[in-house]
Amino acid sequence: MKRIAVFPGSFDPFTVGHEYIVKRALPLFDKIIIAIGHNASKANYFPESQRLEWIEKIFINETKVEVVIYDGITVDFCKSKNAKFILRGLRNSTDFEYERGIGQVNKALWQTIETVYLLTLPEHTAISSSIVRELVTYGGNIRKFVPKIIADELMKKKEKKERQ
Repeated sequence: MKRIAVFPGSFDPFTVGHEYIVKRALPLFDKIIIAIGHNASKANYFPESQRLEWIEKIFINETKVEVVIYDGITVDFCKSKNAKFILRGLRNSTDFEYERGIGQVNKALWQTIETVYLLTLPEHTAISSSIVRELVTYGGNIRKFVPKIIADELMKKKEKKERQ
């Protein structure tokens, strides 16, 4: 039986912390599905299709990674993909408490699911998609916080906008 993990999130945008968690998890699983969740109650900064495209480009040479957009309850999505693991990254104790609660609910919904938590690097603890969005909004340099593909594209858009 294949070890399939789902790495769910909004990834708005995908950060170097997210990328690090996926790369660290690759030896643990036969397949990792990066699942961009659709949250109707949340206003997105970047369109889902753009986030999907960026993440696919980041992992273009990694055959064990699939990127999809999903809607609904994460555990139901995991069942539909025959994934027995949910992958989550932890930056700090606040993340742990939040993720622990979600993990316990997921376990109550489906006894077979296991949540695997990986700690991020210390230099990634302050990085969040929210902070990156704030930097993008106000023209800050995001190169240290997002993968090169995303930074290059966003910086080109910024430069184009400044020339107009």
